[in-house]
Amino acid sequence: MSERRPSPASKSTANGRNGRGTRRSVWRRALSQEHDDTAELPAGSASGGESAEPLSIVEAALYSDGVRVSAPATLAETYRELRDTSSGMAWIGLARPTSDELLSLASEFDLHPLAVEDAMEAHQRPKLERYGDTLFVVLRAARYLDAPEEVDFAELHVFVGPDFVITVRHGAAPDLSAVRRRMEDSPDLLKLGPEAVLYAILDAVVDGYAPVVEGVQNDIDEIETEVFRGDPSVSRRIYELSREMVEFQRATRPLVGMLHGLMAGFTKYETDEELQRYLRDVADHVTHISERVDGFRQALTEILTVNATLVTQQQNAEMRALAEAGFEQNEEIKKISSWAAILFAPTLVGTIYGMNFREMPELHWGFGYPFAIGLMGIVCASLYVIFKRRDWL
Repeated sequence: MSERRPSPASKSTANGRNGRGTRRSVWRRALSQEHDDTAELPAGSASGGESAEPLSIVEAALYSDGVRVSAPATLAETYRELRDTSSGMAWIGLARPTSDELLSLASEFDLHPLAVEDAMEAHQRPKLERYGDTLFVVLRAARYLDAPEEVDFAELHVFVGPDFVITVRHGAAPDLSAVRRRMEDSPDLLKLGPEAVLYAILDAVVDGYAPVVEGVQNDIDEIETEVFRGDPSVSRRIYELSREMVEFQRATRPLVGMLHGLMAGFTKYETDEELQRYLRDVADHVTHISERVDGFRQALTEILTVNATLVTQQQNAEMRALAEAGFEQNEEIKKISSWAAILFAPTLVGTIYGMNFREMPELHWGFGYPFAIGLMGIVCASLYVIFKRRDWL
């Protein structure tokens, strides 16, 4: 968790409340003089030109004692109003911000360069890093898409400081506007400061996993039915869902350690007791979700093994049926070939004696006809006996 919010007086001394613009961070020293001259302009605008704020700023608001006091339209206005507020908190929501916007935020709130670099590049693993009095949290939100029956993952970066919360969203989930409305409807919770906002964001991300778990459970039930039905396309579906579960594990498993790390710092950072209870509840939910995801992956592995076994059995049965069909076909061919040979013998004898050559001695022999008939019968009988003994007939 971030440091406990100091009193207005101490915060004014520590952060230079009335002279905050003079603070110089690593980023501000690294920026050019031109950037310093335009720091008060909306991010992405020229020094003397357009003043339109980029669309990546979803919403920015200032809160005091759990109540919204203003909703600045630009980053520059947010900076100015926060400097003028003796005890307040800024909550800035960004969606796929530009590098200029992140550099502006880094300069104003003294964000660590490594954290800003991670927020620029995205594609980070879930983690929690502490840089002085600022927490940098990376979360992987998820949502279940009913039509394609797949899980969509999005990345969320959160900077939590003594008097500010900055969310950088890379993707559609989670719905941070709902989180903001929930917190604004609970001023007693919101007045606990940035730590309470971090809790609400963590809770929203974890709650978003529940529909995903239910959707995946339904998918696994359908896959089991398809496996035993012998659907040939089920292997592809198992593989795709297994890959999604790997991503789901990468999103949920680190959260368990992150929340236990936050709980370990409750005493050191004097976290409010009520907030401690809320965070423990989130940790319990994350542990439950993580265990279910592990169970899904194990179940998919077992289903894939069963499917492979069933496919092998089906292939063996088909090969056996083909072998049996081939054997029966061979037997029929043997019979046909045997009878063809037997019938060919008398045809051969008859053909020879049907040539009517003058010099054929058997043509004028008195026993020529019986001899030919007997020869045909002997050849046919001999062939029949031979084929019978070889089980061709």
